[in-house]
Amino acid sequence: MSMTRNPDRLVLFTDAVVAIAVTLLVLPLVEVVTESKTEGLTAVEVITEHRPQIFTFLLSFVVIVRFWLVHHRVFEHVRRYNTRLIQLNLGWLLLIVILPFPTEIIGSFESSRFTSGLYIGTIWVLSLCQTGLVLMIQRHPDIEDPDNPVTRGELINSIVTAGLFGLAFVLAALVPHVAFYALFLLFLTPVISRPLARRYG
Repeated sequence: MSMTRNPDRLVLFTDAVVAIAVTLLVLPLVEVVTESKTEGLTAVEVITEHRPQIFTFLLSFVVIVRFWLVHHRVFEHVRRYNTRLIQLNLGWLLLIVILPFPTEIIGSFESSRFTSGLYIGTIWVLSLCQTGLVLMIQRHPDIEDPDNPVTRGELINSIVTAGLFGLAFVLAALVPHVAFYALFLLFLTPVISRPLARRYG
């Protein structure tokens, strides 16, 4: 039987790794400034000539922060952690750390089904890991805080979000010219999850 422990140390470790991942996002922009200076570009041209890289940095920053905030809310329901929860959380962290790689790709290459599929696919798998964390906490009384259990609404919202990311990945990877417009599907999350939460909550 796996041992259970206080989750504070796991949460602090997760926060540190997320902070590193966010820092990695901005490093290519720092290099852009140096390269632009060497090429003789003006300060204004640094911005205008590298708008895709700036946009992808901001997009991925928002994505990571959003997942981190949800992760924090999820771990408010945890009173102890065990080996299986650690393993799933490490998978979640791996995808957070990997995200700067597809971010750099979409900032450096023209948009295509491959680049958008790679980026959205990474986020989709990340959302599946997060849903897995919610399910594991809810289904294990030794992990879940009985005074603050996972609500049915939180579980439904997590599943719907993962499902919409999956649909966005399929559209971006297979349908020409859709690319990152597929992410607008995420605006449907409350439209779908709230009625389901009222019905099954």
